[in-house]
Amino acid sequence: MEVNRDEAERCIDIATAALTNNQAEKAVRFLEKAQKLFPTDKARALLDLIAKNGFTPGHDNQSGGTSDGTGPRQRRPGEEDQGEKASQTAKSYTSDQLDAVKKIKQCKDFYEILGVKKDASEDDLKKSYRKLALKFHPDKNHAPGATEAFKAIGNAYACLSNADKRKQYDQCGEEKRHPSRQGQTNGDFQADISPEDLFNMFFGGGFPASNVHVYRNGHQRPAGQRGQQREGGFALFVQLLPIVILVVVSALSQMMVSAAPYSLSFRPSIGHTHKRYTETLRVPYYVGDHFSREYNGLNLKTVERSVEDDYISNLRNNCWKEKQQKEGLLYRARYFGDNELYQRAQKMGTPSCSRLSDISVSLGG
Repeated sequence: MEVNRDEAERCIDIATAALTNNQAEKAVRFLEKAQKLFPTDKARALLDLIAKNGFTPGHDNQSGGTSDGTGPRQRRPGEEDQGEKASQTAKSYTSDQLDAVKKIKQCKDFYEILGVKKDASEDDLKKSYRKLALKFHPDKNHAPGATEAFKAIGNAYACLSNADKRKQYDQCGEEKRHPSRQGQTNGDFQADISPEDLFNMFFGGGFPASNVHVYRNGHQRPAGQRGQQREGGFALFVQLLPIVILVVVSALSQMMVSAAPYSLSFRPSIGHTHKRYTETLRVPYYVGDHFSREYNGLNLKTVERSVEDDYISNLRNNCWKEKQQKEGLLYRARYFGDNELYQRAQKMGTPSCSRLSDISVSLGG
């Protein structure tokens, strides 16, 4: 997809700049992201170059090798924590940034965090999130608690922008949805996407991902607590293992009983290699060798209706992603005054949205 190609090229540019600053870990991260978005020989060549030259993650080549330069040296105990503390101490912040962080922490609900009314539209939510995400991103706002505020903003938008979650959130009481209270019930409204991923989806990776914090299911894990998290996670896994086995067995049984007789893409691994088109919308799909004998008449119409429903659902998801990416790039271009980025974003197409519009017209609205 052309949209992914532009984003992949931008990731390669970021990776190239990171290599010039001896930031190999950052470069590898963006090159791998570029390969996922749109595989290119250039990204692969850079990844191979990093591997062959023995670049190691770190601040620079001096800190990444041994005294003789032949390989990576071992970190001394406490050295990583000291480096992180020194880095944090060197970062300054204003009193306005600190006051803004405190204000976010004092908010009573998601609407107050985003600064919108309870009947706010989707556009109001997007506008507020863009403004606040740029203001509180940890790489721009270094005030204590800025990371937590950034996470709260992302969690608030992820919940309120989802129609089902927003409905549940509005129906529940103040005690259950209070963002500052910890408890089992608060997990119902945790974001399904990390704050950094949500930010990158809007702004195309405008800021580099932080190395200090790790997010899991919307929660922040400081680096020093990862060992304790692993021990507790293993104990929890042992307790949940019987339930997991039951769910897996049930899912496998369901798949064996009701495996879909079609795929929307060419899948020789399951025998779906014969291309067909639905009668109504001419949606392409793939089936097995015996499909024509097993499905005809009413059965065939039922299958094709399912094909078209799946196809339209995919188009809606892709349309939403294309709009978010284009709007995010436009907003970022205006915010930073980047005319070249603005022109590129203006030319960015939304093919899934166009196809949805065509389908709507063919179906009579």
